[in-house]
Amino acid sequence: MRGIFSVTIILLVAFTIAVEAVKKKEKGKEVKAESDCSEWQYGRCVPSSGDCGVGVREATCNEQTKRHQCKVPCNWKKDFGADCKYKFGRWGECEAGTRSRSGVLRKSLFNADCQQTIKVNKPCNPKTPKPKGGEKKAKKGKEN
Repeated sequence: MRGIFSVTIILLVAFTIAVEAVKKKEKGKEVKAESDCSEWQYGRCVPSSGDCGVGVREATCNEQTKRHQCKVPCNWKKDFGADCKYKFGRWGECEAGTRSRSGVLRKSLFNADCQQTIKVNKPCNPKTPKPKGGEKKAKKGKEN
């Protein structure tokens, strides 16, 4: 009787291990099916509230759709989006109360649709800039 009980326990353990191995193989196949797609198209990052902060970006490929968490910086330029990175030149002279500068596309994140060159404007600063490298403030603390 003890022999039959021991064999039954061993068979149950072996069967459980086999079932778990089959489940792991099936999960691996599902992951490979999702990663077969190589041409993901990413949408814009849409903030959860307001104009900036944490949001969601949708990615599509064939008939698959995924949602990724993303972040829109709060100092981004709305004219060209947060996914287009530009290299800008110096600000031009003040004309009619505004100054401008142009930028050339440096990097496009998530296959974003970006303009090759852009021009941005800002109002002129009425204050005169402070000279750099003036006197340094004395440090407070113990002197040896």
